[in-house]
Amino acid sequence: MVEQILENNKVFLVGKITSNLEFSHQMFGEGFYLFNLNVPRLSNYSDILPITISERLLDGMNMNIETEIIVDGQLRSYNKYMDGGNRLILTIFARDIKIKNEEIKNPNQIILEGFVCKQPVYRITPFKREITDMLIAVNRPYNKSDYIPCIAWGRNARYSDRLNIGDHVNVWGRIQSREYQKKKADGEIVFKTAYEVSISKMEISQKS
Repeated sequence: MVEQILENNKVFLVGKITSNLEFSHQMFGEGFYLFNLNVPRLSNYSDILPITISERLLDGMNMNIETEIIVDGQLRSYNKYMDGGNRLILTIFARDIKIKNEEIKNPNQIILEGFVCKQPVYRITPFKREITDMLIAVNRPYNKSDYIPCIAWGRNARYSDRLNIGDHVNVWGRIQSREYQKKKADGEIVFKTAYEVSISKMEISQKS
C-alpha cells in the first residue's frame, strides 16, 4: 500500500546546485537539509526550486555550488505560520540523488495522482491566454496529504474548469518557480517566490 501511494507523486529533476546546505530539522534522529536547485527550461529562463534532503543521502556526495545533479523525489507541502497567518510551503523531498553524467532532454518532470480539493478558477489574462488555477490533494503514507497548486493552460484550462471538488485526476507536467510582489500593511513592497505545477497533460483517473 505504501509503495502504491509513493507512485502517485513522482518528481524527476536535473540541475545545478545554487546554494549551500542549510540545516532544516531533525526527525527520529535523522537530520534534513535544504538547498536550491537551478533547473533550466527550454527557454533561457530557469526555475530555482527548493530541495529537502536527508543527511543519509549526502554521504560521499559532492554538494558544492554549481555541481550538476539528478534528483528523484516527491513534491511535498506543509503549513508554516508566517506574516500573521498560515502559508502553504512547497519543497521537493529527495528520495534519491546522484551526479549528472549524461545529457538529459527533459530535466523537469512531475506526475501526480490526486483529488481536486478546491473549485478550479478559470480566467483569461490581458494577453488572452486561458488559465485555470487548481489545488490537488495527493495522498501520502500514514494518512497525510500534500496540497499541490497547479496551473493549466489553453485546452487543459478549459478542460479543468469543468472539474469539481472530489474529482480524481492524473496530472503530468513540470514544477515552476514564479516571482511576485506583495504589498505589506505598512506599504512596503516585498518580493516572494511561488511554486506550482505547470500542467502539460491531465485526465480523469479511472482508479477508484
